[in-house]
Amino acid sequence: MASDSEPATSESLKTFGAVLKALRDEAGLTQEQFAPRVQYSMAYVAKVEQGRRFPPRELIERSETVLGASAARVLGAAYRSLTRKVGLASWFVQWAGIEEESVTLLAYECRAIPGLLQPEHYIRAIFDRRLPPVTEEQLEREVAARLERHHLLTERQNTAFSFIVEQAILERNMGGREVTQAVITHLLEVGRLRNVEIQLMPLRQELHSGVDGHMYLAETPGHQWVGYTEGQRSSSLISAPKDVSVLLQRYGRLRSEALDCGATVSLLKQMRGAL
Repeated sequence: MASDSEPATSESLKTFGAVLKALRDEAGLTQEQFAPRVQYSMAYVAKVEQGRRFPPRELIERSETVLGASAARVLGAAYRSLTRKVGLASWFVQWAGIEEESVTLLAYECRAIPGLLQPEHYIRAIFDRRLPPVTEEQLEREVAARLERHHLLTERQNTAFSFIVEQAILERNMGGREVTQAVITHLLEVGRLRNVEIQLMPLRQELHSGVDGHMYLAETPGHQWVGYTEGQRSSSLISAPKDVSVLLQRYGRLRSEALDCGATVSLLKQMRGAL
């Protein structure tokens, strides 16, 4: 259990900036030459290299045509390391590491769309309204960190992902009509992945095994199960076999109570059409 704020970022950002500068220098480019080629201002590139700005992911992608594929891979590795440590609350970092290595990941959410399924507009709507208010730089860091986690769904193709999401979360219309449409479209797209199952829990459900709240479960490479729950600026990692067994039983029942994947797709399309 922990309740710390997000970890310090300055050293990590400076390290990324130093890597970018070294790769740019090796390519024989000045900041003035490099900036327009990656479609950013020279002042912005300078701030990234100084560790004063969180780098956008597009910078990595645009750098490949300028610095070459090898340099882009190095920069990409530095970026992934950065986003794993920066922008994630300290009490979440341990679970984020477990997620990255899991062979099975189960999630039941009754509060918000699960982080791995959140499109950018939805993420921004959440952080834009969070209290206490954050600076623009903090917001960009947190959005980038959450988006970076999405690579798990596509890169870990041998990991089985199962998500059960309350229909009420979508009915809430968080962020407005356009944001909700974007969420539904994203859920439909991600749901097509071979290793991802998404089920909606309908608004009216007489038998419901999730009354005690949300839950996350991960199967490790050693085939041990770990549970995870969150509260207000805190979290709990559940490793005792007896307690994990309870969560697994409840999740199994939730799967049978929720709409199946086909019915979920139909309901999502119906909801999107009604917006």
